[in-house]
Amino acid sequence: MPSSSHTMPERGPQHVAIIMDGNGRWAQARGRPRLFGHHAGARRVRDVVEACPRLGIKYLTVFAFSTENWKRTQVEVAGLMSLFRRYIIKETRTLRDSGVRVRFIGDRVKLDAKLIELMDTLEAETEGNDLVHLTIALNYGGRDEVARATKRLAQDVADGRLHPDDVDEETLPKYLDTHVLPDPDLVIRTSGEARISNFLLWQSAYSEYEFIDTLWPDFTAAELERLCLSYGSRDRRFGAVPA
Repeated sequence: MPSSSHTMPERGPQHVAIIMDGNGRWAQARGRPRLFGHHAGARRVRDVVEACPRLGIKYLTVFAFSTENWKRTQVEVAGLMSLFRRYIIKETRTLRDSGVRVRFIGDRVKLDAKLIELMDTLEAETEGNDLVHLTIALNYGGRDEVARATKRLAQDVADGRLHPDDVDEETLPKYLDTHVLPDPDLVIRTSGEARISNFLLWQSAYSEYEFIDTLWPDFTAAELERLCLSYGSRDRRFGAVPA
């Protein structure tokens, strides 16, 4: 991982989540197919992961494929699934050797067996790492996640492992896909869209948001650094008022 003499302030974000938007438009602006943009976007993930240690980012969560993305053309969906398989095969050794721990969140049921096997292998290969925790949201939707978590919680109540009176806002997060992760401090969405698109709905209740015009393949470590510095100057009150 690269080092830098420039370090983040103490108040920089520990957990950054990114809605990586704009790959298709980036490609179309260059007269290329949308998948060309997705490949460029995948390369950008590597640059951002490499920048995390010097920026003080311990946790990075990226939105790779949503539960709604199945509505895209069959060609684009098939191309994305192929890209995910190739990315994992190509990046496993680098991620493992550079101290990155990888996790996947989302519902794996609809994914093909080969991709699931590669995801499982990458998680296992990197489970001893602790420099950066990279979480990839694949076939992920915030509402879907809460629904699946609620189903598991309800089963525990039905089986007598959990009493209904003991269910509070601290209980449900233990059933979410992200139960081992802290909530995101900063959520970034690229490409000029100002919506959260069903991403980390529960977890980002008190996150800071940055909606930027940059298309994801053009997003740089320098821009990430700028956003982290901006975050450090914010006063996060979590609903309280200053004394």
